[in-house]
Amino acid sequence: MNTCKNCKEPSNGNYCSNCGQPTKIKKINRRYIFNEIANVLFVNRGMFYTIKNLLTNPGISIRHYITEDRSRFVKPISFIVVTSLIYTIVNYFFPLGVENYVSQFGSMPDNLEETNQTVLDITTWTQKNSGYTNLFIGLFMALGIKLFFRKAGYNVPEIYVLLCYVFGLTTLVDAVGSIFQAITHLNLLILLFVTETIYITWAVGQFFNEKKVTSYIKALLSFFFGMLILSFLLGLVGVMTGIVIK
Repeated sequence: MNTCKNCKEPSNGNYCSNCGQPTKIKKINRRYIFNEIANVLFVNRGMFYTIKNLLTNPGISIRHYITEDRSRFVKPISFIVVTSLIYTIVNYFFPLGVENYVSQFGSMPDNLEETNQTVLDITTWTQKNSGYTNLFIGLFMALGIKLFFRKAGYNVPEIYVLLCYVFGLTTLVDAVGSIFQAITHLNLLILLFVTETIYITWAVGQFFNEKKVTSYIKALLSFFFGMLILSFLLGLVGVMTGIVIK
């Protein structure tokens, strides 16, 4: 008979019948380390399955997760945090942002030349940390979706789960775009923005009703609502900190 190292109760078998802890601690070796890395990246918990479904049937898959089966998808907050981490690492080596626009075209666009450096710093930060920026856009967009789809019956937390998956996928798209931009030396900011806007509209519209055109129109309006609120708040921060637009 074994003794549980956690609660000190006698126990038969591999797990303690009192507290559920393993009665034997596995030796730390290379396999243990590889398993831990896999768990951190959620490879063993459906990361690839989640990405595949978000690419093929995002709205329907997320609706299924919320209303029927939550066992196969990576958890929503974990998904967007991990994808944001991936993007941050990729963007460190292959920057995707305002600095690339400047280096490619030789000068900054007129509207950026007239903007205070602090505002430019904020803009650069949001692009370098698009995953975390998406968390805020998602929060405001969730309010917009609740407004435009108020008869659908979903609450704000459920809508936010939808957006965690959607923005998590677009964050991975940004990571891939960063690498491709570095290889081709093309500026992909506008292309990525258009592609991701289409994807977000498709995913959210499909989530609510894939057969109605109005569903996709409302989804697009909700996205721009979220971006508008975020832009307003960033501008408000600029005013409150004494930033003056030249």
